[in-house]
Amino acid sequence: MRFGLHMRLADGYEAAVNRSAALGCTTMQVFTSNPRAYRQATPKVEALATFAALRSHNNLDPAVTHTPYLINLASEDPKIFSGSLNLLKHDLRVAALAGIALVNTHLGSYGKRDRDAGFTAIAAALQEALSEIPPSVTLVLENSAGAGALAGGTLDELGSLLRAVDHPQLGVCIDTAHAWAAGYKIDTKEDVERFVDAIDKTIGFERLRMFHLNDTQIPLGGNRDRHWHIGEGLIGENGFRALLGVAELREKIAILETPGEDDDDARNMATILRLYREAA
Repeated sequence: MRFGLHMRLADGYEAAVNRSAALGCTTMQVFTSNPRAYRQATPKVEALATFAALRSHNNLDPAVTHTPYLINLASEDPKIFSGSLNLLKHDLRVAALAGIALVNTHLGSYGKRDRDAGFTAIAAALQEALSEIPPSVTLVLENSAGAGALAGGTLDELGSLLRAVDHPQLGVCIDTAHAWAAGYKIDTKEDVERFVDAIDKTIGFERLRMFHLNDTQIPLGGNRDRHWHIGEGLIGENGFRALLGVAELREKIAILETPGEDDDDARNMATILRLYREAA
């Protein structure tokens, strides 16, 4: 399994790569566009090529880019839907220019819309985006915490989207904090075994391309998206150790999106690497 952190790019690509390497990462995740804006700058091709070379030199591939939070592929507002689809297409193109293999996206919220109609809209948007996807990139759909009308809160729903769209460059990212908040108990070996069996039946191990490994302090089924430090929340070390010990998952990409500053990142990375060794 390759482990990495979501890295800030405020100090540039080189600083982010160097910091990842110093922390023992073997992958990384970034925003390649403004995470809170619909309008995006023209990609800087030379800078993205340099970023790719830096990652390759530091053994940080395959890498991940996270799409902007504004994306809502379930919206019935034409402007929001169109803007969301354009953002998604933009990030797929930028990922290819930067040599990034995985583009992770949230799906959005159904709002007051009929869920079946919203599901159909999401599937249509994914089909359009995938019709133009560069061959080197895979789009991965992230599970939500299930709050309100958020899309993608269950494994069944994600699996249904995979079957509805049926494209080889479409996969899934499982966020452990979101799964817990959505009601999936994963704090013991037995619970993890049931969860992994459900993943296999609804999504399939081949389509499960990556994880966001985050602990949480939100009660089970609390439907709130709040990340916490690895092993220090309700999933705990036992839950992560059990998950990391599953043979079918040990070659996946795993990104930590834990809170805090540099010292916290170092602590979380050290903890997850220790748990991975202990799970072997």
